[in-house]
Amino acid sequence: MTATETESLPAKLAPALSNAQQNHVINTVRRAARAEILPRFRALSQDAIRSKSSPDDLVTEADTAAEAMIARALQIAFPHALVIGEEAASTNPKLLVGIGDAQLAFHIDPVDGTWNFAHDMALFGVIIAATRYGKPVFGMIYDPIADNWAIADEDGIPQLQRSFGPARDLKAAMGKPVEALSGFIPLSIFAHHHKPALAATFPSFAKVGSLRCSAHEYRMLAQGYADFLLTASLHPWDHAAGALICARAGAHVEMLDGGDYSAARLEGHLLVAPDKVTWNKLKKIFSFLLEPAG
Repeated sequence: MTATETESLPAKLAPALSNAQQNHVINTVRRAARAEILPRFRALSQDAIRSKSSPDDLVTEADTAAEAMIARALQIAFPHALVIGEEAASTNPKLLVGIGDAQLAFHIDPVDGTWNFAHDMALFGVIIAATRYGKPVFGMIYDPIADNWAIADEDGIPQLQRSFGPARDLKAAMGKPVEALSGFIPLSIFAHHHKPALAATFPSFAKVGSLRCSAHEYRMLAQGYADFLLTASLHPWDHAAGALICARAGAHVEMLDGGDYSAARLEGHLLVAPDKVTWNKLKKIFSFLLEPAG
């Protein structure tokens, strides 16, 4: 290869976040959980909880306070980054427009599983993702109760890390027959006209359910404790981190209509499966979701 040919090759992009920067994000999230989330768990008054788009779509003082603390710290540490929190985007959806053009964007879900949190169930988490032009390049899913976190970046081995004790590498499940698969399908978020056909697929699998918490669903997939996930909601704060962590753990992550997941895409269906073969089997089952409404 000539020097001219070498010069024409695209340069490898530097890591989006250095190890020190990743540690800063981890510490920021853990501090926010200790200061704003855990003190409010099972201690919320009714006036600290309100509905957004529907009676089950809740936001609490813990969501808004934790998001503000995390967003402020990220904006100081990464002054040129686009920082998008779930609650900020719910009041100003225009924040989402710039994701595909942002060299670095952070996506914050301060309390994922807010319904669980507001009903005193210890099944919630904090999700942080960084994207480069929409592509996830860093993801962290934190469990404040256990004080541990699933984490991945573009190059390293995804891990379950904890404040004390050794980290554990994450590995997605192996492929298996459809009738042996267990997975997550949050039926309530799918289009009404698709629900009957989608519900009819459930007996095809060993088990289908929903934790009402993307954080723990993705953690289950990345640890190999569940096999697949199908969603019709593409809020980047819910999926960017989990999509990266699961892909790095060996799962096949792809949009149902084809193509890589991008945080800039806000409509469609995301399907995560143990491998491409299993993904293709699941796509055949769920292909009716791609048909236009009759």
